[in-house]
Amino acid sequence: MTAQPFLYVVVCAAGIAGDAHKLITAAQERGWGVGVVATPQGLGFLDSEAIEAQTGFPIRSAWRRPGDSRPLPPADAIAVAPATFNTVNKWAAGIADTLALGILCEAYGMGIPTAVLPYVNAAMAAHPAYGRSLDQLEEMGVLVGSYEPHRPKAGGGADRFRWEEALELLEGKID
Repeated sequence: MTAQPFLYVVVCAAGIAGDAHKLITAAQERGWGVGVVATPQGLGFLDSEAIEAQTGFPIRSAWRRPGDSRPLPPADAIAVAPATFNTVNKWAAGIADTLALGILCEAYGMGIPTAVLPYVNAAMAAHPAYGRSLDQLEEMGVLVGSYEPHRPKAGGGADRFRWEEALELLEGKID
């Protein structure tokens, strides 16, 4: 009997973050166990009670103290969705100033398959650092989703954001 693969869903502070349950549901329907790690700002976008009930695990957003038990099983794969401009750039630069970024930076060295679904507006995406960061993540083996940036100050694009794409990118990438 094989253990159920475990997916970390890293959620950032973007307008569509409240729909992260769509990715959780899709992953569970495909046989994944799921735990959620939110950036500190992303935590405020989530219905924590509903997500914790759905996953059976607490949402992580802060470092645990020495001696505290690990609240989530080890990740077999990671999906970062939605990923903000800030997270994409810090991650590519190796900045681990939050639990979410620490997990993402460490995942590279541990060989954990990781997919990212950016959600940024076109003005932010035009910044030269963003393109360089996506290129750096791809060079690191991160699987980058296909979402096209939305108009600045308009939000939107939620109808074009394919949560399931993270799972499609990760298919066949775990042992």
